[in-house]
Amino acid sequence: MHGLIRNALLAIAAALTFSGAAQAADAAASAPSAKVGPPAGFVAPPEPLPNENNAQRAKTQPGNNAPFWRGVRNSGDKPGISSLPGAEKGVLIQPFVQYPGSRMTNAGEAWRQVRNQWILPYGGALLVIVTLALLLFHWRKGPLGHEPNSGGAIERFTYFERAAHWSNAVAFCVLAVSGIVMAFGKFFLLPVIGSALFGWLTYALKTAHNFVGPLFAVSLVVVFFTFVRDEFPRRGDWAWLRHMGGAINGNEVPSHRFNAGEKIIFWGGVLLLGVVIVSSGLVMDKVIPGLDYLRPDMQVAHMVHAVAAVLMMAMFLLHIYLGTFGMRGAYRAMRDGYVDEGWAREHHAMWLDDIQAGKIPAQRTVEPQPAPHAVRP
Repeated sequence: MHGLIRNALLAIAAALTFSGAAQAADAAASAPSAKVGPPAGFVAPPEPLPNENNAQRAKTQPGNNAPFWRGVRNSGDKPGISSLPGAEKGVLIQPFVQYPGSRMTNAGEAWRQVRNQWILPYGGALLVIVTLALLLFHWRKGPLGHEPNSGGAIERFTYFERAAHWSNAVAFCVLAVSGIVMAFGKFFLLPVIGSALFGWLTYALKTAHNFVGPLFAVSLVVVFFTFVRDEFPRRGDWAWLRHMGGAINGNEVPSHRFNAGEKIIFWGGVLLLGVVIVSSGLVMDKVIPGLDYLRPDMQVAHMVHAVAAVLMMAMFLLHIYLGTFGMRGAYRAMRDGYVDEGWAREHHAMWLDDIQAGKIPAQRTVEPQPAPHAVRP
C-alpha cells in the first residue's frame, strides 16, 4: 500500500511537470523564430582526441568536466562507490523512471517542478488571500462582540488547559515562521537582508524547525486529549454553521463551550492536518524506525508536509485572528482563564445555561486557601 501511494503521488507530480513543459513548448512554437546559436566571436574548445587522458584534458581544456558528467548520465541507476552508510548513497542522480500515463522522467526534477511551480505559488497565494480577507473583514466590521457588561466571573480555561494551549501555540508559531522563511524567504527577505545574513538566518530557523517539530507533536497530542471532551457535535452546531455564527449580521448564534467553527478547526486542523504534518515531518527527520528513507519517499513526504502545513496555517490564521483582536474578550479568556458572564451569554449562551443549571461548575480550579494565622498560646 505504501508503494502504491508513493508511486501514485510521484505519477501526479510527473504529469504536472510534463503539463507545464507542454504549455511552454506550445508557447515557444507559437513565438516568432529567433536566431539560435552562440554569440559572435565564440570559439568552441576542441574536442579531445580518443586517447587523450584526463591529465591532458585538464591542460588543454581546464574546467571542462564533460567526461565526468557524461559518465554520471550514462551510469543510470548503477550505484557507485561511497563510504556513506544507507540506501542510495552511492547513486549520484536519481534514475529516469516511467510512471503510468507519463513519459520517462526524472523523479527529482518532477518533485522540483511541483514544488516551485505549484506548491510555492499557490500556497503563498492562499496565505496572502486569507490574510487580506481577514484585514478587510476587520476594516469593515471591526472586532466582534461587546465589552463585558456584568461583574460575574466564570472560569473558561483551567491552568492546565491554558498551559497546553500556549505550549502548542508557541511551537506552532516557531514552525510557521521558520517554514515561511525557508519556503518563501528568497522572494521577500533575501533581497532585503542579503545572501550572507539570509543564509545564517535560514540555517538557524531550519535547526529550530527540526527541534521544535517533535515538541509540537507532543503538545498537539496533549491539546487533543485536553479539549476533545467538549469538541463533539451537539445541538445547535448546524444552526451556527448555517448562519456563519452571526458574523455577517452581528447576531451571534447560541453555542456550547465551543462553537461549530472552533470544532471544525479542532477536528480538521488539530487532528487531521496535525496527524499528516507530524507523520510527514517525522519521516523527513528520519526518526521513524524501519524505514529506508529512499529519495522518492522523502520527496513524497515533503510534498504532503508542505501542502498540509499551508492548509493548517490558513486555518490557524482565522483562529489567531478571532482569538486576539478579532473578538473582544477572547484573548483575555485564554490569558487569565476567566470571562465575564455577559461575554459568555453573548458568545456561548448554551454553555452559560448549563452552568446556571448546575450541569457544569462555574469554577473548576480549586483555589488555594490562605493559611490560618497562628494563635499565640
